[in-house]
Amino acid sequence: MPQMLAFLQDKLHAGATSEPPQAWSALGLLALYRLLLAATLLFFMIRKGLPLPLGESDASLFFMLSIAYMVFAIACALALLWRWPPFRLQVYVQVLFDIAFITLMMHASGGIGSGLSILLVVDIAASGILAKGRYVILIAAIASLATLAQQAYSYTHNMADAGEYTHAGILGATFFATAILAHLLAKRTFVSERLAAQRAVDLAQMAQLTEYIIQRMQTGIVVLDADDETRLMNESAWHLLGTEHSYNQQTLEQISPDLAKQIKVWRQSPVSEPVSFRPSNTAADILPRFAALGSGAASGTLIFLEDTSGITQQAQQLKLASLVRLTGSIAHEIRNPLAAISHAGQLLAESATLGNGEARLTQIICTQSRRMNRIIENMLQISRRERSRLEDFELKSWLEEFIEEFARSQHIDVAQIAVEHGVQNIILRMDPSQLHQILWNLCENGLRYVDHDANPKLKLRGGLIKELHAPFLDVIDFGSGIAPEVIPRIFDPFFTTEDAGTGLGLYIARELCESNQARLSYITMPEGGTCFRITFADPRRRQVA
Repeated sequence: MPQMLAFLQDKLHAGATSEPPQAWSALGLLALYRLLLAATLLFFMIRKGLPLPLGESDASLFFMLSIAYMVFAIACALALLWRWPPFRLQVYVQVLFDIAFITLMMHASGGIGSGLSILLVVDIAASGILAKGRYVILIAAIASLATLAQQAYSYTHNMADAGEYTHAGILGATFFATAILAHLLAKRTFVSERLAAQRAVDLAQMAQLTEYIIQRMQTGIVVLDADDETRLMNESAWHLLGTEHSYNQQTLEQISPDLAKQIKVWRQSPVSEPVSFRPSNTAADILPRFAALGSGAASGTLIFLEDTSGITQQAQQLKLASLVRLTGSIAHEIRNPLAAISHAGQLLAESATLGNGEARLTQIICTQSRRMNRIIENMLQISRRERSRLEDFELKSWLEEFIEEFARSQHIDVAQIAVEHGVQNIILRMDPSQLHQILWNLCENGLRYVDHDANPKLKLRGGLIKELHAPFLDVIDFGSGIAPEVIPRIFDPFFTTEDAGTGLGLYIARELCESNQARLSYITMPEGGTCFRITFADPRRRQVA
């Protein structure tokens, strides 16, 4: 038995909460109407000045009905607040009791001629809105039968004229017409509301999907208003520009002066070609595209920002593919005569009849032959290089293995290479073998120029650029540094400040970095020394390798 009661309570509670809020609001309007009607009738009764024909046939009955109707109206209001009993049961009970009370009030006021029957139309219309299909017809039939019964009772007791049967019949037809029309209109309205609600949900989901796509796009999106204030900036855009999330109410000039200059040029000449720029020394090259949002003076501007590292990588692959054929053929053609010259120089140097001047000349021939051979080896190294195989790996563990190998090869103590980690568990996305080649080249250059008594000789510093969420690795030596007038050319091929150098080391290192969507840059050290920074791609942004 307790389980049965609990089951019935669950059912009643489910029925009370399953209806949409609009249905409960409509029932609330009916309850408010009932309260106002009962209060108005009581007000007239208390003043003892009922306007005719209210209570004309039986004033005492009308007075008791008014009090009972007021109590019933309050009970309905409380039931509505508590949402109990269930919605449908409340509708049927309230409408049927309304029909009973109003019919009795009609009888106490002289029948159909009192005009109170018009109050039944409100309840019939409410039932058409709130009740289900066949019950609407049933309620209209009950109201019609109640009206006819009241008319029949009044006629048999000589309280009404026979001609009022026609009036009762017309009133019954009105009840049916009102119920059917209200039900059809309510059904259409509920369908429209449900469809509108579904459309609103679809639009909200579409807006969320659009926002998600915009935020996750590889292309940076910036939306400006007519005053060049930032209204929208997706995640890629503030990664590329190196700005913070709090970009609202900031002008483009405050976020990126270089981009602001370009948009001014575009507005003056929309056909002009955009120019790629770099927000900072460690940032990627960005190519902007502009589009107007509307044609009026108050229209905004849409900016697309493309990370050119992917394009640069593809260009590097195409360039290297052509270099494979060119450098390979050149190197092989030069190697044979170069080997002959070097061999002849060595034989000539072994001659016992050479004077000091001739010996010096043969030494120059051998030295420059070895230098040319290193250049050819570097060119062959470029032509043989395979496509980058990007992998995700941890910087700390990889760097420890590299330092041990490099120190053993250079015959130095591991302690002479200091390691500084700004952030633990830094994950890189790069080709490990090509990173090994880049770092080996940079470390060899650092040892070549550092003071022999310096301790440590090198420092490797890893970290994370907060604005870009991009890992970096600095290779720092404590030598005399690079002259300011030389800095713009240090990455040019075949540029060197040493007589025995080939000028290809830094060039190859930069090419390898760009093939891995990374960047190699020189950073000036105020305290002296040299710092080369490798800025890696954000491992979360998976671009085509």
